[in-house]
Amino acid sequence: MSGRTVSGRTVSGRTPSQAADPADARAGGGAGARASRAQGERAESEQAPGGWAGAQVAALRELLGRPLTSYHLVLGCSALLLALGLMMVLSASSIEALQRTGNPFYWFLKQVTSVAIGLPLMWVCSRLPQRFFRLTGYPLMGLAILGLLMVIFLGQELLGAQRWIVIGPFSVQPSEPAKLALVLWGADLLATRARGGRIEWRQLLIPLMPGVALLAVLVMIGRDLGTTFVLMMIFLALLWVVGAPVRLFGGILGLLALATATMIIAEPYRFDRLTGYLHPWETAQHEGFQTVQGLMAMGSGGWFGIGLGASRQKWNYLPHAESDFIFSIIGEELGLLGTLVVVALFGLLGYAGLRIAMRTRDPFVRLASAAATAWIAGQAVVNIGAVIGVLPVTGIPLPLVSYGGSALLPTLAALGMLLSFAKREPGAAEALAARGPGPAARALSWLGLNARAWRRPASPREAVRRTARPRPARVGTTRKQPREQSRERPREHPRESRE
Repeated sequence: MSGRTVSGRTVSGRTPSQAADPADARAGGGAGARASRAQGERAESEQAPGGWAGAQVAALRELLGRPLTSYHLVLGCSALLLALGLMMVLSASSIEALQRTGNPFYWFLKQVTSVAIGLPLMWVCSRLPQRFFRLTGYPLMGLAILGLLMVIFLGQELLGAQRWIVIGPFSVQPSEPAKLALVLWGADLLATRARGGRIEWRQLLIPLMPGVALLAVLVMIGRDLGTTFVLMMIFLALLWVVGAPVRLFGGILGLLALATATMIIAEPYRFDRLTGYLHPWETAQHEGFQTVQGLMAMGSGGWFGIGLGASRQKWNYLPHAESDFIFSIIGEELGLLGTLVVVALFGLLGYAGLRIAMRTRDPFVRLASAAATAWIAGQAVVNIGAVIGVLPVTGIPLPLVSYGGSALLPTLAALGMLLSFAKREPGAAEALAARGPGPAARALSWLGLNARAWRRPASPREAVRRTARPRPARVGTTRKQPREQSRERPREHPRESRE
């Protein structure tokens, strides 16, 4: 023993529970401190209201309450959906591309080209001021109307719909930029009429409703019912934000239902689609073929899928597997887990967009954020609902995931606009400044290409003046007195000062 024991104590004063050797105590001090800290945190979480679950909910609320939460959610969800879309376009289009063009990467490379154009566009939009978006709405609306008129006279018809303008090896669908044009034009039009942050719904009659009606009529002439639904969702989102009465919503929905019924009766192929939606398995060889094949792909995936690239439905069984029904290929190859991840990402993206709209006081930002969120999230709901058989097949793509540059570029521009708005939320500017330079700025600084490297080098006198800290002036003294006192004070010898 290291010492005598008196009443349960050692002579050295340490209890038996303590370490006998100071070296052992030092060695185990870090682990012991961490263990005690973890036990303390666990005890605090258990004593908190609601226990462990309440502590987790409180932590989640604290995380969602940070200033840059909307910015990170929009950026992260967009990046993940875009990466997943590239991967699934390559998998879903490889077989048909090989049969048609001899190159299995043909459509994938075109999608990569669209992404390469869209990402810089998104980055530029994320750095543009709000005034730019307000000024862009009117010319973009004019270009959208002009493009839709060109589709009527010069457009190419495919599968019963006249949507595309073919320019050399590229095809453009003007109805996709029309969605972004309606978001910007409608938001600016209503924001200019706002008084104290509120807008009277009677001001919507002219010219917002005629403008929306003109876009919808031009799109319906091109026989694109799905895009018409999306345009009406944007319009209804604008009405909801400005606080329109319920009777106005009822009247618009009634007109929309009447127009939809007219279009279904006027076009036989739309009536066949409705029949395939109502009775898919009875018409599995005709109208319900695409719906049934999509459901078979979803069902064969199981919980975790059959493996990436191992889809069987893409071998000429499922039409438009890379665009309209890419969600079925996700369910087949990645299973239920993969589809739930996609739904969760769109849900988080919708939450971030609504959070941006709710945390601002500017009418234009609120209207544009809500309309863009309704466009992207609503289009995802319509596409997924058509794939799983809940809604009729409308032929609109899944945002950020499906193949198609005409739909991808306006979507990325709208997401860049949301990023720009998110950086102007309360406290976001301070959080960005405290975060320091980003990865791009740090990479440029490593190469010596940062902004400071292009400035004129300061002279030695200027450098001393910038780095020197100003001394506080004493009461009743001038600035020259401390300097004279410092001159009169004798300097200490370095060796004496060290001693």
